Amino acid sequence: MPAVCTVLTATQVYAEGLRQLDTTRIQTALHACPAGHAVQLAANNEKDSFHSGPIQIPSGVGLMIDRDATLYASTDATLYDKGGNTCGVNAEKGRTCMPFITIDKARGSGIYGDGVIDGQGGQIVQGKTETWWQMARRAQREKNEHNIPRLIEIKKSEDITFYRIRLRNSPNFHVTVSQSDGFTAWGVKIDTPADARNTDGIDPISSRNITIAHSYIRTGDDNIAIKGGNSGVTENVSIINNHFYSGHGMSIGSETNSGVRRILVKNLSLDGTTSGLRIKSDASRGGVVEQVRYEDVCIRNSKRPIDLDTRYDQKAMGDKIPVYRDIVFDRVHSISAGRIVLRAFDAAHPLSVEFKQSSIVANSPQLIQFANLTIDQRNVAITDKADNVVWDASSGSACANRFPEFPAHTPINFRPQLTSQQAQAYTIDNVMRTTGPADKPVIDPWNPLQEDLVNSANLPVDYVVDANVVADGKTQFTTVQAAINQAVLDGRQLVAARSNKPRLYILVKPGTYRELMYVPVTALPITLYAEASDAQKTKIAASAHAALLGSAYIHRYGAQFAQVDRSIQEMYASLKDRPVIGTSGSAIAWIRGHGFQAKNITFQNTYNKDQVDTNAECPNTVCGATAGTAPVVVVQHQAVALMLEGADKVQFDNVRILGFQDTLFLKSSAIAHTARSFFHRSYVEGNVDFIFGDTTAYFYRSEIKSLGDRSTSYVTAPNTNIRTPYGFVFNEVDFTNDGSTNALAGKFYLGRQWFHTQKCTPYATINVVSYRCTLADLDGYQAPIGTISKKVLETVGKTVIINSRIGAHIQAQHPWADWNKKGSLAFRPVQFSVSDYWRNLLDAGLQPDQELGYRDPDSLAPGVAASFLGEFNNVQLTPSTAARQQ
Repeated sequence: MPAVCTVLTATQVYAEGLRQLDTTRIQTALHACPAGHAVQLAANNEKDSFHSGPIQIPSGVGLMIDRDATLYASTDATLYDKGGNTCGVNAEKGRTCMPFITIDKARGSGIYGDGVIDGQGGQIVQGKTETWWQMARRAQREKNEHNIPRLIEIKKSEDITFYRIRLRNSPNFHVTVSQSDGFTAWGVKIDTPADARNTDGIDPISSRNITIAHSYIRTGDDNIAIKGGNSGVTENVSIINNHFYSGHGMSIGSETNSGVRRILVKNLSLDGTTSGLRIKSDASRGGVVEQVRYEDVCIRNSKRPIDLDTRYDQKAMGDKIPVYRDIVFDRVHSISAGRIVLRAFDAAHPLSVEFKQSSIVANSPQLIQFANLTIDQRNVAITDKADNVVWDASSGSACANRFPEFPAHTPINFRPQLTSQQAQAYTIDNVMRTTGPADKPVIDPWNPLQEDLVNSANLPVDYVVDANVVADGKTQFTTVQAAINQAVLDGRQLVAARSNKPRLYILVKPGTYRELMYVPVTALPITLYAEASDAQKTKIAASAHAALLGSAYIHRYGAQFAQVDRSIQEMYASLKDRPVIGTSGSAIAWIRGHGFQAKNITFQNTYNKDQVDTNAECPNTVCGATAGTAPVVVVQHQAVALMLEGADKVQFDNVRILGFQDTLFLKSSAIAHTARSFFHRSYVEGNVDFIFGDTTAYFYRSEIKSLGDRSTSYVTAPNTNIRTPYGFVFNEVDFTNDGSTNALAGKFYLGRQWFHTQKCTPYATINVVSYRCTLADLDGYQAPIGTISKKVLETVGKTVIINSRIGAHIQAQHPWADWNKKGSLAFRPVQFSVSDYWRNLLDAGLQPDQELGYRDPDSLAPGVAASFLGEFNNVQLTPSTAARQQ
């Protein structure tokens, strides 16, 4: 593959209709691309389609199409018209349409990638009532010419390469190579229906030094047709290791008047072609075809397995007599009955053909005329006609396993489903069973549904928080943090005194407590709860965001931490001297204590909830005009409502967690270290990455609401380590939305895998000359070279959703998104399993075994850990069903 000069990402979805043309965008990029580089067309999640009129690839420049992207040719005939307004019109004169892609007078250009170029030959032509193919059939009936564009024309060029690209549904010929020196098609797939007229696969015309290898072609006309027309001889053609399906076969002709010579066809299978190995011409266009070798060829289900005919058009007149000589069939086998045609023009111009170790099915019909044959060193001269020449009878054994299936272009399943057996691994008991390092897990069975938090109607009371009473500093408090502080102190003393008290309980009376709440590692676990079952009545709320200055943080909240235990002060001190507090510093409730519980309480980051904090939005720029004169531009920052950091066996029952971006942060204490949390009958809302982190978290019988104040939303952003068995699990959860216009557009996502602390991406190029991203111990980037560490590569992100209802706001076909766009430093493709991870490393040029020390994928992430993203037994609501249920 050539280096990439520019990445263009798709903006359209085919199923929604191709409403805009990308012609100018693509052509401008191609013209700006330096020689030796390529313009890359890439999918952007579900947006996978480019739509264009005719384009030209300049000399030395490539066009690269990613696996999940498709370039569609417009069906607007006027775009292809050469000036006579006859493109798309059947008439006496043909060839009045420009091709979709032209490579003219170029050197070193090419088309690359595993994506698709689709000519839309079967679609209705814009403004007409027929498809391109229907026009062609009507022209055949009416005996006139169809003016239809070819897909790709290469003219007067040198050293052109097509690599791995898939071409389909061409209106006319797929690829013609005329008057060119040097063309290679390698690993190309051509796929067009068998009844699409004049849709030749690849036609070398008056060209030389051609290689077509490892390709698969099924189409409606010649799979390959080598022509030597008026513009000169075609010579030095190698057709090696290919497979043909429907079509008219491996053809030479019909134009041979300038000559065709030195042709090698080797290791070819033909399955279902009308003709197999075919040379065709007649007196109006004939010439010398010589030095043609067919080796290791298998043919089945062909009407004419061998078809060398000098009377292609029985009515043709002229003096250009076809001559076929020095034609060799070596180990050619026809394994099903079909007509054998070896017909020279007359006795003065006999065929010269040799057969070596070749075989024909017994009793195959024959038409042999004016031929000098050598069959395994046996000379057979046919001076007039014969129909009883004897060949070795084919048994078919020589062609065993020689007919592979056509490699279907199966799009990635962007919504993988677990089997029922796989889903059993995601029960509460299984997910909550272990803790500690992933490579040395600690067995610690835990079923949160058996805890008193869920089952007891009357929890104990050790402390009461009530803003409307006078605090006594021992059991009665007006702030939540003061009660937490006392519980930390008392818990330490109780453990020292060897008390058998299992935990401490803090009852919070209804009200809104505008404060931060920090819970350090505690000697005894703490339960924080309200008696009212309506969690909205008891709220812990404050405003903080990732861009908040450390000085502003001190000003707002410093007094709250002046008289607290050192373990809480350490949490505060870790933030106060930062220039900005960052995402983790923005948490309103920050939990480090193992076994922490909360019930019937709301945790809210009020940043931009009540009103837009314009001062905080962009301190160094102008957000917008003042209210009343123009809309204020709202730029959200990360603003965490609840953060769990390294806390294990943490449990929430009937809580509400409110924010926008990064609402709930679930953070392990160390890489690949399992910390468990459980959310039951709870509610979380946000807009972007609003449940994120690398712990093991279970959401059960809860609601997750996507807010549509942005045009794009991601529910989850897991960065689970590849060795950690479980990431986020959602079971019997309703994924809902706020009914906003953006949400109802149905283009939100269940999640994207957080490419944690990335500085560069090895998974794609970016629009920087000489860009590279290589493996190293540290992550960094200084244009154009970056490094990425193993630990970042291994933050794969895991989320499984089972037995849940997924609202119509979620993209139905593509609910899991890439991390950022291809072409950006932060790009990483969505990865559903360890197999994807392994393949992506290889595609990035990394060696998983040698550079990363992995033995194989199974040892890297065995069992349930091998699955990153998956679903089971979910109900996906559509806009119509959602409307009926509201």
